[in-house]
Amino acid sequence: MKFAILVNEGPFSHQAADTALAFAQAVLESEHALTRVFFYFDGVQNANRLAAPGNGDRNLVRSWSKLAEEHGVDLVVCIAAGLRRGVREANLAPGFRISGMGQLVEAAMLADRLVTFGA
Repeated sequence: MKFAILVNEGPFSHQAADTALAFAQAVLESEHALTRVFFYFDGVQNANRLAAPGNGDRNLVRSWSKLAEEHGVDLVVCIAAGLRRGVREANLAPGFRISGMGQLVEAAMLADRLVTFGA
């Protein structure tokens, strides 16, 4: 089965981003495929390389980048939502790319299931 993931919440204000990452890792460890992760609304903050969590705190930005590096997962940040929240090419973490909503539509069409995390 092919999955796509939509992340709508940021890494520090809501559990959704943590759960989405755990789900993505579970998909990749199974016999299933992960076609794309799309970050929308406050979820675009997961791509901000300028995020500086405290010592001992989890670093979801780094974890998402590692997922992309190790598994070739396509991490797409919505350009409109990103610009509204100060996330742009200059501060994008490794493994992420910026694009439009068409990438979400395409992900939903190519996947058997689109799983949404956050409101």
